Amino acid sequence: MLDKADIERLCSASHGDPFSVLGVHADAHGRRWLRAFLPGAAQVVALDAKTGELLGALPQRHADGIFEGRLGSAEPTAPPETAALPDYRLQVHWSDGSSAIIDDPYRFPPVLGELDVWLLGEGSHLRPCEVLGAGQRVLLGVPGTSFAVWAPNASQVSVVGDFNHWDARRHPMRLRPECGVWEIFLPSVGIGARYKFQLRDRDGQPLPQKADPYALQAELRPATASVVARLPQVDARSPARQRANALDAPVSIYEVHLGSWRRKHDKGGTDHGRFLSWDELADTLVPYTAGMGFTHLELLPVSEHPFDGSWGYQPIGLYAPTSRFGDAAGFKRFVERCHAQGLGLLLDWVPAHFPTDAHGLGNFDGTHLYEYADPREGFHQDWRTLIYNVGRTEVCNFLVANALYWLERFNVDGLRVDAVASMLYRDYSREAGAWIPNVHGGRENLEAIAFLRRMNEVIGVERPQAVTLAEESTAFPAVSRPTYAGGLGFHYKWNMGWMHDTLAYMARDPVHRAHHHGEMTFSLAYAFNENFVLPLSHDEVVHGKGSMLRKMPGDRWQKFANLRAYYGYLFGHPGKKLLFMGCEFAQEREWNHDQSLDWHLLDEPSPAHRQVGDAMQVNLHEGVRKLVADLNALYRITPALFERDFDPQGFEWIDHQDAARSLLSFVRWSADATSMVVVVCNFTPAVHLGLRLGVPRAGVYRECLNTDSAHYGGSNVGTPLGAASAQPVASHGRENSIVIDLPPLATVMFTWTS
Repeated sequence: MLDKADIERLCSASHGDPFSVLGVHADAHGRRWLRAFLPGAAQVVALDAKTGELLGALPQRHADGIFEGRLGSAEPTAPPETAALPDYRLQVHWSDGSSAIIDDPYRFPPVLGELDVWLLGEGSHLRPCEVLGAGQRVLLGVPGTSFAVWAPNASQVSVVGDFNHWDARRHPMRLRPECGVWEIFLPSVGIGARYKFQLRDRDGQPLPQKADPYALQAELRPATASVVARLPQVDARSPARQRANALDAPVSIYEVHLGSWRRKHDKGGTDHGRFLSWDELADTLVPYTAGMGFTHLELLPVSEHPFDGSWGYQPIGLYAPTSRFGDAAGFKRFVERCHAQGLGLLLDWVPAHFPTDAHGLGNFDGTHLYEYADPREGFHQDWRTLIYNVGRTEVCNFLVANALYWLERFNVDGLRVDAVASMLYRDYSREAGAWIPNVHGGRENLEAIAFLRRMNEVIGVERPQAVTLAEESTAFPAVSRPTYAGGLGFHYKWNMGWMHDTLAYMARDPVHRAHHHGEMTFSLAYAFNENFVLPLSHDEVVHGKGSMLRKMPGDRWQKFANLRAYYGYLFGHPGKKLLFMGCEFAQEREWNHDQSLDWHLLDEPSPAHRQVGDAMQVNLHEGVRKLVADLNALYRITPALFERDFDPQGFEWIDHQDAARSLLSFVRWSADATSMVVVVCNFTPAVHLGLRLGVPRAGVYRECLNTDSAHYGGSNVGTPLGAASAQPVASHGRENSIVIDLPPLATVMFTWTS
């Protein structure tokens, strides 16, 4: 018979070992007893699951819903250690007059297998989403959902949800002490059920209900429950995708915040419109990006996050695509549409920190389970967030497996890892005395370094078609070098220095640029130390920084001309390219995550800016959009502009010293050195007619792109007939030279033919 202490613990939802008292148990004499806790039940009997025959009645033992009875004969039938456990179901008559036949969760065996337990405890389970969280499965021939959560320091855990009236008494879970995981299998719980975990700390005190760290879906904010969903299947590796992501392939990235790229203004909707669904985005964003010639689409974080204003960079549901745009199946269709149109898909991914929301990972089981305990290590002062303790094997495994999850289960092409610098240094954004040195007394976070290396190594082995990109703003060495060579193992690193220096230069009035010429040339001193992406990202058009267009000096025409020249320089410079949404058509206002981009700018008639013969004036915003599309098109078909991005032999200066006239000229070479592109930049409004330029070879140099073309809204200055033949006249230290007409505030590119 159940003792009083067990009864009290069951009724108060504080029993830490419910499987020891609920379900079928044999007593010392081999008699079988069945106990069930069913609050709200009036009568309970046990039936044979196969025949439906009565196995025994369960009298009510406690008014709160504890039922207990003996099954079969009162005489012992076998020794207790060999007494067979019957396959039974419960017929329940509820106090409201209804009745049902249900499966008892406490008759089912453990969910986690021995190998899973071993790998989870070791921190080497690469696919824990297969056993943790809420998973659809069949046990003993019965379909249902298994729930499992890592909470080693909790004294009791229950799963609560739609299926049990959010009552923590009804489904207390079993602890697997070998790995600190609590688990239970609930028959009949299916796709779409909402749930959370109710935990008690080691002292028995209840904690705020927690969302599932491994949830595959979540409610739309502000609701915070997890949702039972189907685990996506692993997609096969693709040699074609691996080739498209290679270091010597063209990579031009369109960075997008899905919530504000474009919104739908339904009848009766809000002023700013609603979010597009995954399928609507597949029908609009995907063809637009492909039509603009970008090779990759990069999304700001799509992991579930509670606050729109974080743009996704403070996620709570790392395994759940945000419900703002639909379910996980919709996201997978979106990825498939990207690939069908030749686009790679990159996701921003955030392993550096997480928010302090009560339903999240903070103080998860009453201890600092996921975060460092000491706030000098575990609290990010800038973002008011918690920092993952990646030195803990289970936390490291949680994050490594999550990276692999997005790449395998959704066939995503790569992850851009956010805030890497904040992970690498213990003193990042901290005053003296507000941080803890590592074991050697240094400032490097050795645990984070080890985590990033492991993450990149696992991806390299398990998903070699994918790439990782680091947003890393310091001079930390070898970020994009292999781990076996002492690097962090990333494929690419964002070149924040290039972005900072060149934007500072472009913001200056052209009359002052001669004194800051090095801001445009310094990047070539280190351009080949890493595999760089040149980012003009969302961070440059928020928080009072203004739009790309508004950074440019001069009158309206000059602002557009400066921006076009800068984009031409971007595509000529070694490194992969990244442009944030709206920048491709020179949005005038700063980006606002709460509203759509200003697409109407492309439809407005342009004010007269200057006469270009008898040519019709073009919309300047549309001119910039056409230029970006043409730059992408030229870039993708011109090996000299991408094959040797990370090889110093693929670049050579013609003239980087003409600071007085703010001119730059250089050559880009293909891998086999059989083709080249000459890039010439003029960052002042002066026109240079008859400019002589030394070139590497004799032959004809044809103008393949001119940012001053009238087609883009420029003044249409250019070399006559669009070509110049090399002459045996020495210039810039070369035997041959060409004479060109260089337009104002422009970048011009020439391809060579013999």
